[in-house]
Amino acid sequence: MKDEKPNDTLELIEPVLKKPSPSLNTYTIENANGTRLVVSNIGAAVLSFFVKDRSGIHSDIVLGYDNLADYLIDEVYMGTVVGRNANRIGGARVLIEGRSYKISIKNGGYHHHGGVTGFNKKIFSAEPFRQGDLSGIVFRYTSPHLEEGFPGELSLEVTYTLDIEDAWTIEYRAVSTRTTLLNLTQHTYFNLSGDPSKSIEEHELKILSQHYLPVNKLQLPTGELAMLTDTPFDFSRFKKIATDITQNNEQLKLSRGYDHSFVLKTKTSSVLKHAAVVKEAQSGRRMDVYTTEPCIHFYTGNFLDNIKGKGGMIYRQRAGFCLETQHFPDAPNHPHFPSTILQAGKRFYSKTVFKLSLID
Repeated sequence: MKDEKPNDTLELIEPVLKKPSPSLNTYTIENANGTRLVVSNIGAAVLSFFVKDRSGIHSDIVLGYDNLADYLIDEVYMGTVVGRNANRIGGARVLIEGRSYKISIKNGGYHHHGGVTGFNKKIFSAEPFRQGDLSGIVFRYTSPHLEEGFPGELSLEVTYTLDIEDAWTIEYRAVSTRTTLLNLTQHTYFNLSGDPSKSIEEHELKILSQHYLPVNKLQLPTGELAMLTDTPFDFSRFKKIATDITQNNEQLKLSRGYDHSFVLKTKTSSVLKHAAVVKEAQSGRRMDVYTTEPCIHFYTGNFLDNIKGKGGMIYRQRAGFCLETQHFPDAPNHPHFPSTILQAGKRFYSKTVFKLSLID
């Protein structure tokens, strides 16, 4: 996967769904390899992702629910798009162009993952398409002015595509009628073993970063860009997730594991960057993550607690991990962080790729 600049246009060919539907629907995107991505119009959720192992057997590598209605009451952002503002913002107000806006907050006094009813609970319109060897679906949602306190009517388009090389690409496009804040991510929980009864602690991870963002007791960034060297957060070389996760480290204690942002760039860039690699030895699966975003948030499912998932499986702590590509959390309160301001009328574009393959 080479660095590239984004393509701001995607021609829709052979549309299957002509009109938006308010009902809860599922869609399957499949390639010639038998790789299948099953998604829903609830929060643009990824329900299943069937990927082959070294024996050629396809297994589902993501966590989810059996019933679509469960995504409407879900509290862990299972497989969904998160926004308008992913992660956290400290305080109940944000200042945009000199004007103060009151935003929705949780107990503790911080905004979290889009608010009371964020994009993860919204019903998107959906338009599947096929373009040569590329298949995909375009999700659309219009967020009204002052939804969860954020100014401007925001028109959002999220495109999922699956190519012949087993790369799942996510493209976000948005425009707002007023200057607003925007920080989007995808919150799929992965377990590359294909068996969520097994902990993800044996997965090997590498993150192409030199700094991470320490957090306070509310898990808000302190503002420091801390060096990874000689810390449990150093994934500059492949390391099992289990290696340091139980260390006597204050940051790990605050989050009950890894729930931290790793810095890829300190300035916003349109270049697609190699951000992380995950390997699972038993299945032989490998996943490479590329993104135009300036950071990647690594979460080890620390707060998965007896959640009833697919097939009656009970998901417990460490059943899945998330690699959430996004802007820095709490950016409005840290001027030295890349800005999450989206100017009125300016078009937003972001791209992330999850590339599946087999370990060499």
